Amino acid sequence: MRIPVGDLVFDVEVSGPEEGDPVLLLHGFPQSRHTWDQVVPELHGAGLRTVVPDQRGYCDGARPAGADAYALPLLAGDAVGLLDALGIESAHVVGHDWGAVVAWCLAARHATRVRTLTAVSFPHPEAFWYALRNDPVQRELSRYVAYFVSPESTAGMLEDDAAMLRSLFGDAVAPQQAKRYLDLHTRPGVLDAALNWYRSGSLFAEHEGFGPVAVPTTYIWSDDDRVASRVAVDGTAEHVTGPYRFVLLEGVGHWQPEQAPDRIAAEVLLRARPGG
Repeated sequence: MRIPVGDLVFDVEVSGPEEGDPVLLLHGFPQSRHTWDQVVPELHGAGLRTVVPDQRGYCDGARPAGADAYALPLLAGDAVGLLDALGIESAHVVGHDWGAVVAWCLAARHATRVRTLTAVSFPHPEAFWYALRNDPVQRELSRYVAYFVSPESTAGMLEDDAAMLRSLFGDAVAPQQAKRYLDLHTRPGVLDAALNWYRSGSLFAEHEGFGPVAVPTTYIWSDDDRVASRVAVDGTAEHVTGPYRFVLLEGVGHWQPEQAPDRIAAEVLLRARPGG
């Protein structure tokens, strides 16, 4: 369905048992709502209802111009707006990669809208910022962002039949799923908008008063994920004041929802059940 939020209109898949507790699932880069295709059926089978949007920049009705339009508070505001439009007071929130950054922001700044948080891949932003300042491993891992924010990155990632963009997935994502992402991001304007999430500066801007997370939280990280260093990963617990669970996926890379969907679903369900 298409859901208006302010001047934007989002493509959102809302499905599952109508009376089920809502789960908001937020995708990362360079993916789409289809990141969660293998996770959603297991949540439905457990009686949960899912809300899965293509986020700002990833759908034709929600692609404003300019990097400033992709600042983190606006991205989090989109999620709140979607919940408002659907009449959902609070939801279990799940995010992967950039979706996890938005999910952390929701849990910290809009805690009454978040029942539980499951963040996949990206650590608490303050733990990430600390590592970026103090850990040479994290600085090395984050070097790719300098290219992503550069003006030439859009054209560079699309040249030679999107060879660079294609290489991000490697063999970790099924060919048909990778093709779906590539078909989206090679459409006019899409990759440029997706890269504006980086160009906005939100990933490296230490938002004053970002604050701890008090809701029940699960952080899922895998040992072959090159986004966060162990300093950032281990430091995340210091920024969660509510019940906290850390889950390590061994032998899994960055594309956890595609590589380990059963485990992701199981951890979401563990949190979403009463007492979780």
